[in-house]
Amino acid sequence: MNTTQVRAHILIVEDDPIQARLYQQGLMDCSFDVARNSAEALELLNRRTPALILLDHVLENGDQGLSLLPDIKRIAAHVPVIIISGTLAIADQIQALSGPGSAHYVIEKPVDLDRLESTVNSALRDCGLGEAVAALRSLERAELIETGERERLFTERLARQHALVNRLRSIKVRPNITQLAQEFGVDRRSIRRDLHDLVIRGQLPADVIGRDEE
Repeated sequence: MNTTQVRAHILIVEDDPIQARLYQQGLMDCSFDVARNSAEALELLNRRTPALILLDHVLENGDQGLSLLPDIKRIAAHVPVIIISGTLAIADQIQALSGPGSAHYVIEKPVDLDRLESTVNSALRDCGLGEAVAALRSLERAELIETGERERLFTERLARQHALVNRLRSIKVRPNITQLAQEFGVDRRSIRRDLHDLVIRGQLPADVIGRDEE
């Protein structure tokens, strides 16, 4: 049986290499890119879309995470952001979590690794794609968007992708396309397209797409 380590890819924006290594040690099931300042973060973000961003507030060259947040949201609005800082006042934390383009969580330093892992898991499970699905279904219920066949299928596709990514992050074997197609009541082509979309969005690694384990 072919095996693969299905991991979320995380962008760490942190100028202290010791802190960056600490986060990686606490999230060993994930893969990482690390940026030390705003320019590096935006370059990496344009190169590859992560599943989640850990954003320190005080960065190299005097950059600040809160100032970088609008650019992050402009490029990858669907990606959950966790701000980590030992300097943010309560008012700044509220600002970071308020309004359009806000972060999802704020964690204070020194970082408790158990809390970091729990927060990352919650963000990956419930934020981003999960929020998009919930919003679309809410709009459909309120009849604020047209719910024709195309719109219904789009929402169902996002919901299926959300279920797939949460399922596959917990396993270490390459997914069986045929079995997944049967479980979700769609054809194999739809499942392969879903997996391809998740890889493109940085929510699953590229090696998740392979030959079926029959």
